[in-house]
Amino acid sequence: MLRPALLIASLGTLGVLGLMAIRPLPPKNTDWAEYNGGPDRNHFSALTQIDTSNVKRLRVAWEYASGGADTVRHSTQMQCNPIIIQGVLYGVSAGSQAFALDAATGRELWKTKLTDDTFSMNSRGLTHWTDGQQSRIFFAYGAFLYALDARTGKPVGTFGQGGKINLKDGLERPGADDYVISNTPGVIFKDLLIMGTRVSESAPALPGDIRAYDVRTGRIVWTFHTVPRPGEYGYDTWPQEGYLNVGAANNWMGMAIDRPRGVVYVPTGSAAFDFYGGNRPGANLFANCLLALDAATGQRRWHYQTVHHDIWDRDIPAPPNLFTITQNGKKRDVVSVLSKQGFLFVLDRDTGKPVFPVEERPFPASDMPGEQTWPTQPIPLLPKPFTRQSFTAQDVNSFAADREQIMAEVRQARTGGPFIPLSTTRTIFYPGTDGGPQWGGAAVDENSVLYVPAKENPVYTSLAERPTLTEATASVTGNQLYQTHCGACHGANREGSHDGTYPSLQDVAARRNEASVQELLAKGQGMMPAFTHLKDEERRALVDFLFGKNTSAKTSKSASLTQVPYKNTGYNRWYDRLGYPISTPPWGTLTAIDMHTGEHRWQVPLGEYPELTARGIPPTGTDNYGGAVVTKGGVLFIAASLDAQFRALNRRTGQVLWQVPLPAPGYATPSTYAVNGKQYVVIACGGGKLKSKSGDRYVAFALE
Repeated sequence: MLRPALLIASLGTLGVLGLMAIRPLPPKNTDWAEYNGGPDRNHFSALTQIDTSNVKRLRVAWEYASGGADTVRHSTQMQCNPIIIQGVLYGVSAGSQAFALDAATGRELWKTKLTDDTFSMNSRGLTHWTDGQQSRIFFAYGAFLYALDARTGKPVGTFGQGGKINLKDGLERPGADDYVISNTPGVIFKDLLIMGTRVSESAPALPGDIRAYDVRTGRIVWTFHTVPRPGEYGYDTWPQEGYLNVGAANNWMGMAIDRPRGVVYVPTGSAAFDFYGGNRPGANLFANCLLALDAATGQRRWHYQTVHHDIWDRDIPAPPNLFTITQNGKKRDVVSVLSKQGFLFVLDRDTGKPVFPVEERPFPASDMPGEQTWPTQPIPLLPKPFTRQSFTAQDVNSFAADREQIMAEVRQARTGGPFIPLSTTRTIFYPGTDGGPQWGGAAVDENSVLYVPAKENPVYTSLAERPTLTEATASVTGNQLYQTHCGACHGANREGSHDGTYPSLQDVAARRNEASVQELLAKGQGMMPAFTHLKDEERRALVDFLFGKNTSAKTSKSASLTQVPYKNTGYNRWYDRLGYPISTPPWGTLTAIDMHTGEHRWQVPLGEYPELTARGIPPTGTDNYGGAVVTKGGVLFIAASLDAQFRALNRRTGQVLWQVPLPAPGYATPSTYAVNGKQYVVIACGGGKLKSKSGDRYVAFALE
């Protein structure tokens, strides 16, 4: 038998070309050029070097310490899905700084050092644009959007003012909470960067307008109003002056783009305030919608609303997925969106019509004064929900500590199904207020099989009256300010949330000084918004209250656009006294769904508590944040779980083929790419949520 080199020599040029046609050589470099892998947001790679037969041979190829992790309070996170372009990896550090690495070695090429290094946020990634001559990285930091030279990381001076624009510009509304950041990368269409923003979820909030910016100058080219103005479609689904008073209905979760069609698919969240809508009767378009917008002009092509008049914070939690299915022997381009309730809506990409049956079902009316719930909600019949839809006392975990007491409390609560309106009585959300699925979203392979991680943890809350302040000069105490602006997250008694998502403030004086808390209120950090809508004296009164000083002092209240009479009493994830969810497992799942038929292929627990497994309890799954990557090599990669493991599964069966502990939990979506013919998979290990330790490492794996 001839050796390969002699065989090629004997074949000549035509023979080599013939061999290449039969068995193509792997590409030298294969990029992960956009958030979640591409414009379709499918988390998919056609790479096959790592496959089900060799994935056990994965070893650490490199680690990068990005810097900025809070290893004392563990308040920092990294949710970044890095992009890789021509051998360069671009990501965001634990300290919220953009960086570039040699993707084969992890060697740092550049890292930003923006002027305000006291601010941190949870960035999920970056956007790249090139015209073949210039190459730019767009990076959102606080309210600012920077254009960085991709080679050097330096701001591009011709973009906006000195390389940045302020995302607040054009959204200002006197008297509103002016918190604006962008967690999730925008999308590129030709020379436009289309962006959404994260704004406050409390009333009064800024509007959630979608804007397109010129990538060269930063100039706003078009704006789509998600709360319509007079004369715009959907205006009649709000009160007459709703556009002046009601905010949010924003795109914080990201979007997908079909560039050949020239259509950007934009999901939106709920209107603010999330849990009471007495000030906004109507269906409330375009909150809780998937919008199909003309990418060049921002004109609406169609919309589909997944929740009418949302008072449950049931935002669409992740970017859409774009793929093709076969129905009745014909191919059909579709777009799908997830629901925090565990639903999956699948729509025709051109018309917005559901491709599987959806029923409008009646649900209970609210008994809260002024609230007018919408009489029906859309329920997909296929695909079937990938989370359970009911929670009652009978569903309390059999090995829960204090089970009888928990069951008694569940019986006293409003529970049993979706879309139960809140009242002053405890109401249970199942799955919880943040899902079900969350921002990690779904992966879709080349066969149109969709893979979605989710969680099933009961969360309870209720409504409580706010202090009635009808005049700009009304006085308010520090305690009232705390209950109004902080209590829903940090607890009525400053106890924090059980899972550590919102820290206790009872001992804040032992962890921070007054100046640092003042700075935190002014700038925000992580999930916490900046309280710039409060006057200096209000922030001072709030700090005095937190530090036990002048607790009875009063200050004048800022003018407010919208006085909502109620607040919610927190996002209270329900755990037993040992720290486990009170519901029957699984508590975290990964589900594969055949999108041609809408049928589930498999569902497996995602994550485990080793101490429970050691007791003989089957893996329960855990709370999880982040998405999966699926490859043509037949492998699905996912971290996401509380147990800080990185797993590779057989995408056909859900069987775990390989797993490895990470230096901190990987609450992020991995990326996979090839450099010089070698395939890598990389994950950001930032931790910080769910009382887990914070980290700053990016870890890349390759075959040994």
